[in-house]
Amino acid sequence: MDTLSYKTVSVNKQNADKKWLLVDAEGKTLGRLSSEVAKHLRGKYKPSFTPHADCGDNVIIINAEKIKLSGEKLTQKKYVSHSGYPGGQKITTPAEILEKNPKSIVERAIKGMLPKNRLGREVYRNLFVYEGTEHPHEAQKPTKLELN
Repeated sequence: MDTLSYKTVSVNKQNADKKWLLVDAEGKTLGRLSSEVAKHLRGKYKPSFTPHADCGDNVIIINAEKIKLSGEKLTQKKYVSHSGYPGGQKITTPAEILEKNPKSIVERAIKGMLPKNRLGREVYRNLFVYEGTEHPHEAQKPTKLELN
């Protein structure tokens, strides 16, 4: 058996095959959409996946304001943040966030599914979320990604 023909190929930033994907979030459930997008951002569906490198795709999400949440999550789920000062705890619901900045709810859900290190922050930069149907990435010719 010729063992020299079996080589493990490690993908790096220069030889990663990065594509541009377009996802329409209209009518999609937040968690299901986020997990699929996080998988494509990370590149885990590719046969050449390398855990320590950014080998995922660039993902554009449109219609972020038309996202759905299942059950009573729109009013009962709570996002808690704290400033570090006494009495500095802030509690918001997804309904309040959707009023102010609808794209931040999608960004926050996807960011929570990425690694919490330098690689996760680098991969997060490949995500672009927009409220309407318009986006400035037409020159990249994104392919439409259908999610079940």
